[in-house]
Amino acid sequence: MAVELNKELINSRIKIIYDSWTRAGKNDDYSAIADVDAIFLAAGRMNPLEREPLFRCFALTRRASTWLLGYEFPSTFILFQKDKISILCSATKARILEQLQKHKTVVPVEIFTLAKSKDPPTDALPRFLSVFTSNQRIGSLAKETYAGKLIDEWNNALAASSKKPEVVDIAPSISTFMAVKDDEELKATRTAANLTVTLLTHYVAVKLETILDRETKISHDQENAKGPDMKVWGKGRGINDVILLFPIIQSRSSADGYDLKPTAESSPEDMSHKGVFLVSLGMRYKGYCANLGRTFIVDPDKEQESIYNLLHNLQADVLQKMKDGALARDLYQHALSYVKKHKPDLEKHFVKNIGFGMGMEFRDSTYLLSPKNSRQLKANMVFSLSLGFQDLEDQEHKRYALQINDTVKVGQDKGICITEGVKSTKDTLFYLTREGSEEDRVAQKPPTKPNGNASPVKNKTAGGKVLRNKTRGAAQEEAMQSTSAKIAEHQMELHQQLQEQGLARYSEEGDGANGKEGKSWKKFQSYKGEAGLPKEVEGLRIFVDRKAQTVILPVHGFAVPFHINTIKNVSKNEEGDFTYLRVNFQTPGQLAGKKEDTPFEDPDATFVRSITYRSTDGHRFDILSKQITDLKKEVNKREQQKKELADVIEQDVLVEMKGRRPHKLPEVFVRPAPDGKRLPGEVEVHQNGLRYQSPLSTQKIDILFGNVKHIFFQPCDHELLVIFHVHLKAPIMIGKKKTYDVQFYREASDVQFDETGNRKRKYRYGDEDEIEMEQQERKRRQMLNKEFKAFSERVAEAAINSTGDALEPDIPFRELSFEGVPFRTNVRLQPTTECLVHLSDPPFLVVTLADIEIASLERVQFGLKQFDVVFVFKDFTKVPLHINSIPTAQLDDVKNWLDSVDIPIAEGPVNLNWGPIMKTINDSPYEFFRGGGWTFLGGTGDDSEQDEVSETESEFEAESAQVSSDTSADDAGSDFDGSNASDDEGSGSDFDDESEGEDWDELERKAAKSDKKKTDGGRSKGDDSDDSDRPSPKKKAPAKSKSKPAANGKGKR
Repeated sequence: MAVELNKELINSRIKIIYDSWTRAGKNDDYSAIADVDAIFLAAGRMNPLEREPLFRCFALTRRASTWLLGYEFPSTFILFQKDKISILCSATKARILEQLQKHKTVVPVEIFTLAKSKDPPTDALPRFLSVFTSNQRIGSLAKETYAGKLIDEWNNALAASSKKPEVVDIAPSISTFMAVKDDEELKATRTAANLTVTLLTHYVAVKLETILDRETKISHDQENAKGPDMKVWGKGRGINDVILLFPIIQSRSSADGYDLKPTAESSPEDMSHKGVFLVSLGMRYKGYCANLGRTFIVDPDKEQESIYNLLHNLQADVLQKMKDGALARDLYQHALSYVKKHKPDLEKHFVKNIGFGMGMEFRDSTYLLSPKNSRQLKANMVFSLSLGFQDLEDQEHKRYALQINDTVKVGQDKGICITEGVKSTKDTLFYLTREGSEEDRVAQKPPTKPNGNASPVKNKTAGGKVLRNKTRGAAQEEAMQSTSAKIAEHQMELHQQLQEQGLARYSEEGDGANGKEGKSWKKFQSYKGEAGLPKEVEGLRIFVDRKAQTVILPVHGFAVPFHINTIKNVSKNEEGDFTYLRVNFQTPGQLAGKKEDTPFEDPDATFVRSITYRSTDGHRFDILSKQITDLKKEVNKREQQKKELADVIEQDVLVEMKGRRPHKLPEVFVRPAPDGKRLPGEVEVHQNGLRYQSPLSTQKIDILFGNVKHIFFQPCDHELLVIFHVHLKAPIMIGKKKTYDVQFYREASDVQFDETGNRKRKYRYGDEDEIEMEQQERKRRQMLNKEFKAFSERVAEAAINSTGDALEPDIPFRELSFEGVPFRTNVRLQPTTECLVHLSDPPFLVVTLADIEIASLERVQFGLKQFDVVFVFKDFTKVPLHINSIPTAQLDDVKNWLDSVDIPIAEGPVNLNWGPIMKTINDSPYEFFRGGGWTFLGGTGDDSEQDEVSETESEFEAESAQVSSDTSADDAGSDFDGSNASDDEGSGSDFDDESEGEDWDELERKAAKSDKKKTDGGRSKGDDSDDSDRPSPKKKAPAKSKSKPAANGKGKR
């Protein structure tokens, strides 16, 4: 394949060199080339056996050649003169570089072509040497050494030459040429930065947390050498030319201590599981580098946390100064002054420089941010900003260091950090909670807020993050006490944020339809003029014109047409010999349910409400009444269908894959199923979409990636089906069905495979055969999961390549699932990273969490077994989604999940009528938020007292006798005739503590003493004075025998 040079880009970079050379002065960044006659770049042979450390880029000559030409040209000499550019290279490279001769460059290009090794030598080298020696002073990279056959021949020829020009080192000027990045270079740097952040977020940080949590024994360099699986680039499919700079990890067990230099390496000692961890990593994409460094601390003390926060604030302050025109030494002095002002005792521990320039070279020492460098920063330069303190000492008298390192682009007004992520204390401080350790408990902070509305990663409740606890009992107790308070505090923030966003979203002048047009009066035209009237009207009789959807009525000798949409209904009744036909019209002011808010062009005009006709021909009126009614039904049905299909889109043409076979998922069924016989088909991945092809060649379904909103992969673990599900942005038609969801599935159990007739069955019986069947079933399910997951990843990759938008297969979290009734049946609802879904059976449910405004929990009362959830969407014109009959036992789980994905929660004891509520909101959203917004629902803050009461009651029940464990308040309520469940619970609990053994004997003695004091002898054991001490055994009977409860609770035995 021929190499195509980017001639425009090469010409622009040649222009940079010559412009800088022309205006170079003695005291600026280009002083090294101010008085040279030519600039010489000599690249030697590439030696594949010599590999430099990954943190050091290749030689400056090779970097300059790559920057200039877009490709690396080894064994090539380039000589820049004032009037031309001379290039000495092989014949193969000359054919490529001839493209520059045909292009109009800043100065002409002359190419000297060397002979091939088998051909006789040419005069290219002597002629190039003649041009070289014609200059008196030549700028070159004098400190670099080169190797190769061409280099040897050049050195021999130059040594034999009688004329030798003076050679000066111009390395700083070459670095300055490449320091300011153009758009293409910045794009490559941002890509490298994004890949680095992805590597840290989804691989390094997660793996480090796992190692600390499990206390895995692993060395620093062993962790470094493994590297990540390349699948970590979930959002970067199709990215090539990536070089990974493996993570460098240091802990307190490193033999040489903490090293903050970029040349530091991981040591072979085992990682410590406490203290400070320094993690540095980088990425190179298309030759451009990005760097990232973070500090993780396990069980930090207050001093360490304070210093880490100081680093945060220092970085934000320095970024404000990294703007066009700033001097490198001024930046360092400003950072040092900031440290002196806020923590003077840390000045001696501050690093000796705070970063360096980056680009094609990982560390460009020309732009070192040190106290002695007077280089000037310019917009679009890229730096590695590295702030830190070294040789610090913790409370255990062990040395440690702290560092924050980011890749920064210099802007006009301030620096821009392009490697944001995993930096706050919530992400980098870990806490190991121990029983009796009050300091650790106090140090924990509120939970981390996930990005957007994403579902939480498990076991991260961080403030920093709380890793696995040493004692489970202490952890559970602490979690029970703190979860409610954390949720309440977080919900207060979310509700306040929701109110502020609502006021900002709607202006005072905004209409109630969110910028959409409301209902309007639609004009109907039956005929364009009298000529269009049918001939049947000449007899001035009532006529129904189905073609024009019009009823023509005679009025005072005129045939007057009325469109069917202006007619409300028609009624017929008989009185004596006459039959009356009454036609009722649509008019304002009729309280007729759905038509109540029908708009009219002029509501103040005079309307005809009805017209009545009388005739002796009752049979004709029967026919007319039926015709008008049928026409009305037909028109209404047609309008309803048109309304339902209004949002159905017509997809573009699917571009089929060419040049290779498309990826396929065979033997799958589709839902909704197309018409005809149910047969398995196959799904193919094409350039811009998916195609489902049925064995019946006439049936196919095309889904374009541009219309895909979410894709899901649901494994067959605990399920009968393995599913690949596509949720669309706009509905499509499959047959005669409109659908937002298309699902491809395969049954997990292989019913077609008959295992009863094989040979093994003759000789094997019992458990061995069953175990083998279970193993085969488990293996089959694993293969299905692997196949469908791989296909979903290929679909995501193809979608990203087609549309450029990030799309990842979402997998439901079954462990976070709960049961509910979103439609008519009870189903299992499962959260995913971005949605709440039910995919197992139609009708499917896919709710995007980012579209939810607020979640209202209804029927949350003590004693009820179930509650409801109503999701109100940010688009107020959408009908709220009701999920009913969720078990009360899952209330805390649902609240925890909703809180973790940043959805505001409201609670109420009763169901609300959401139709009028949403109508009021849509009428004037601004007035709604100005009046308090969603506060009328009642947030979680008001429920704290009820929570405390319920907790108290539950604790009391837990301490009661064994009878209470067999009987619930709800059971008691069902056994008795509608009694109050909460009252029964309280009375049952009072009875439980005194319902066994000596308690009854003591009561008997009290009753006997009371009888002796009575003279009439008419009182029994259950008089009023004793009833205050004797608990009612109303609950005892159902506790011992639920089938026969006590009738009135007076029986003792």
